[in-house]
Amino acid sequence: MIIEIVIAIVCLAGGVFTGKFFFSKVNKNIEEDAKRKADDILKNAEISAENLKKDRMLEAKENFLRLRAEFEEDTQNKKGILVENEQKLREKERQLAQQQEQQRQADQELQSQKQSLQSKEENYRKKLEDVERKRVEAEAMLANQISQLEKIAGLSADEARQQIMDALKAEAESKASSLVKQAIEEAKLTATKEAKKVVIETIQRTAAENAIENCVSVFNIESDDVKGKIIGREGRNIRALEAATGVEFIVDDTPEAIIISGFDPVRREIARLSLHRLVQDGRIHPARIEEVVNKTKKNIEDEIIEIGEKTVIDLGIHGLHPELIKMIGRMRFRSSYGQNLLQHSREVAKLCATMAAELGLNAKLAKRAGLLHDIGKVWHEEPELPHALLGMELAQKYKEHPEVCNAIGAHHDEIEMTSMISPIIQVCDAISGSRPGARREMMESYMKRLRDLEALATSFDGVQKCYAIQAGRELRIMVDSENVSDEKASNLSFDISQKIEKEMQYPGQIKVTVIREMRAVNFAK
Repeated sequence: MIIEIVIAIVCLAGGVFTGKFFFSKVNKNIEEDAKRKADDILKNAEISAENLKKDRMLEAKENFLRLRAEFEEDTQNKKGILVENEQKLREKERQLAQQQEQQRQADQELQSQKQSLQSKEENYRKKLEDVERKRVEAEAMLANQISQLEKIAGLSADEARQQIMDALKAEAESKASSLVKQAIEEAKLTATKEAKKVVIETIQRTAAENAIENCVSVFNIESDDVKGKIIGREGRNIRALEAATGVEFIVDDTPEAIIISGFDPVRREIARLSLHRLVQDGRIHPARIEEVVNKTKKNIEDEIIEIGEKTVIDLGIHGLHPELIKMIGRMRFRSSYGQNLLQHSREVAKLCATMAAELGLNAKLAKRAGLLHDIGKVWHEEPELPHALLGMELAQKYKEHPEVCNAIGAHHDEIEMTSMISPIIQVCDAISGSRPGARREMMESYMKRLRDLEALATSFDGVQKCYAIQAGRELRIMVDSENVSDEKASNLSFDISQKIEKEMQYPGQIKVTVIREMRAVNFAK
């Protein structure tokens, strides 16, 4: 037992010694390895620091060289600018010196001219004194001679001059009186005969139609089924047509026909063409009606220009202003006492050309004045002047010949006639208007009353459009919904009716209808 214990102790001591030796060896190896690694790290660090130092020095050197180069370049540029400024300064000094030299020379020339003018002025003054002295001497000599003649003749100079003038005047009056008397007698014998001859030949050589303008147009339809589409549900299509065109559509028992009534031929034509397009298209509703009416109005404007151009080409008139050509086209849709204004103006132009040619005057100028004599009747605004004076102002505005302007203004004796063309225009206008069947007085007064009725309504604020329908028995007024409320629309209807009662004369009664429509339009995109 003791032996085993001793053995165990020996073994334990040997193990402890062996472990201590082993761990000592291992620690020594680890320490050597760590030391070696530390030396490597130090060497690498020294190498890296040396390389970094070299890089920084190299970079610093490059920056120094770059900054030095930039400094030298900037210095060189500034030197160049300085040299250039010095050159410019020298150039300006040179120019200033030249200007001073030129100014000095100019002053010398001015001084020389001044001295020359003073010398000339002195010479002129001396000559004037000589002329004045000679004039006084001549007057004294003339007075002496006249005094001697008066003594010899026994008459003064004024008395002798008066006797000679009286003798010459009596002789001239005697001869002139005999010549005037002879001319008057010959004129009485031939003037009436020649005037009748010219007028008759002029009328015979001009053919004219006897046509009277009316106030209705008839629109033919294929079947009465189309009438229902035109009327629309509860009459909304008819109301939309009347509101857009300003005329009245009469749909009665007349088979296959709709009557379009209105005093303005332009509106009737727009209404007729619009209705024709709507029937052909088949889509008849308020929105489509407004679209078609607007397109038709544009087409009518183009047609007006085309009619004006065709008229001046047919008559051989050239160089008219485009605005005058447009007014001539509008004559096609205007009547005067029931007589179509364009037809009347063409007729007057032809009569004037023929009569001017018979009298040996300028036929082209007379034809031009005849065509334009009623141009004041188609001015788009309500005129404050008579149409003859307004037409003269328009012709002057568009650079027409002065004789043409005078003929237009004088054809109703508003101004004095200054050329031979003016009475020709007046005579031919009377010939065209006075022939049987040419005019109807009631038509003109009727249309004037309707135009005055519309003008009265449009004078109120907020009124957009106004149409007289039902032969003037109804006034239909469209107002701006944004500026006129429902209450104001009611008051507007009352105010217009009161003004009509005070200022106009009319048979029966007039219905004043104010229409205010509110629309909201948006687009889905």
